[in-house]
Amino acid sequence: MLNISILIFAIAALGGVFLASRVFAGQLAPWAVSIVHALLGAAGLVTLILVVMGDSGNGRLTAALGLLVVAALGGFYLASIHAKGTVAPKTIVIVHAGVAVAGFLTLLSVLL
Repeated sequence: MLNISILIFAIAALGGVFLASRVFAGQLAPWAVSIVHALLGAAGLVTLILVVMGDSGNGRLTAALGLLVVAALGGFYLASIHAKGTVAPKTIVIVHAGVAVAGFLTLLSVLL
């Protein structure tokens, strides 16, 4: 299940790179990509929660979950800006991406 979670987050990250590239170009991202990115992130969180529930003794799993939940909250904020038809501030996108990458790398470190 851990491998599935990592795979889902990796695919979501690819969408996130595309979305961020649109923001840095000063354009609104396509809603379809934003929604798929969000759904993949949610699916990754659900699978990670299941992993954490099954192996609650691993602090890195819990830390990864915490970071990825914070990233998801940032994603909700970015979506609210997008819903207003406004391009998100680049600093918020960088923070969202940075927290997500930190969470993903923490999750990946569990395999090492």
